[in-house]
Amino acid sequence: MKNTIKITVILFFLSITSIHSQDANQFFTKANTFFNTYVANGKVDYKDIKASPALLNELVTEIASIQVTKSKSAEYQAFWINAYNISVIKNVVDNYPLKSPLDKAGFFDKIKHTVAGKNLTLNDMEHKMLRAVFPKEPRFHFVLVCAGLGCPPIINEAYMPNMLEDQLQIQAQIAINNPNFIMVNKNKVKLSQIFEWYKGDFTQDGKSLVDFINLYRKEKIDAKAKVSYYPYDWTLNKQ
Repeated sequence: MKNTIKITVILFFLSITSIHSQDANQFFTKANTFFNTYVANGKVDYKDIKASPALLNELVTEIASIQVTKSKSAEYQAFWINAYNISVIKNVVDNYPLKSPLDKAGFFDKIKHTVAGKNLTLNDMEHKMLRAVFPKEPRFHFVLVCAGLGCPPIINEAYMPNMLEDQLQIQAQIAINNPNFIMVNKNKVKLSQIFEWYKGDFTQDGKSLVDFINLYRKEKIDAKAKVSYYPYDWTLNKQ
């Protein structure tokens, strides 16, 4: 009798795990279709999404209940990156037309989204669910897209668990080699304010900002270069 109960409990938890896995897989596939459809050249077609919001609304409904575990780090990170970018788009679409995400009060720190059973702001997703859990991963800053043109560009595909390492690496390389994102003039370099706001994320283990940047640069920056920051462009990244 005890063995029967034990087997039943094990089967129950295995079935729950299988359902969660299927839900997550379906979400990644659907999210990929969404980004393929509405993102091009680093910009989002908010007007079309607002006119036909069915797929966005399906994704918002799905991320509300999907559960991912930190032990499966690639799935966890990919889920929260996609959930963040989808939630940003949802905020814009709900308030469209906007010239900037900052035109809507509380865009990042007040408006709540239900994700994985939790009521969270965009800042909560970024800082509590990703940066706090994986403090050694500065590349999040190149894939979390805030709807402003100053952000690294949003890509027209979902972040996938089995591709995540390559996707993080590629997006870091694209951003850091973009002359509009990092402006180099001889021994002077102007950086995005992302590097100012989150300097601690990029200067772990005794690295300087230039040390970190040179990990991804094709043309290395002089270690003695004078570093400054240019103003962030909050203009909406619309098509």
